Amino acid sequence: MELDLIRLSKTISRALRHTPWLFELELDSEGWVSVEMLLSALRQRRIEWQSLAGSDLADLIAQSTKQRFEMRDGRIRALYGHSLPNKLLKLPASPPDILYHGTIRSALASILKHGLKPMGRQYVHLSTDVETAQQVARRKGSATIILRIDAVAAHQHGIAFYKGNAMVWLADQVPPTFIQALPSESQLPK
Repeated sequence: MELDLIRLSKTISRALRHTPWLFELELDSEGWVSVEMLLSALRQRRIEWQSLAGSDLADLIAQSTKQRFEMRDGRIRALYGHSLPNKLLKLPASPPDILYHGTIRSALASILKHGLKPMGRQYVHLSTDVETAQQVARRKGSATIILRIDAVAAHQHGIAFYKGNAMVWLADQVPPTFIQALPSESQLPK
């Protein structure tokens, strides 16, 4: 039987990003859990996952374009997207000069007044390119807008940024001073 990588990825996301207690997993302060503990929990979930191995998880990670997870030294963790009650520790890093955030137009007035906040997540999610921000925005609705974040200026003013992966950066919050709404998609730089 062929492994359903989408279903597996979604289940691992639930286990490592949102509800580890439902999988009887305890994440450390950086979100790590042993690969064997995760495999044991997954094997109990679905009959087709009873022979799931660490190599299957490694294949899933290697084939994913979104880079949601990382495995190292017999452990695995989600890199971003957590909605856990206890905030995971991230190491601050110097962000790229410009980052982007895709959202719905109806949120624009509030964002320009109050800034970007993590809402139900632990961190605000920012993209390194307009295309990724557009993909994120389209998941939220059809009337979308892309926000340009002056990350270097924000960082210089004490806003902490954290690297999620090659395409995603995280921040605790972004004040409105550093946010600019871009023109419609047809006017965006290519």
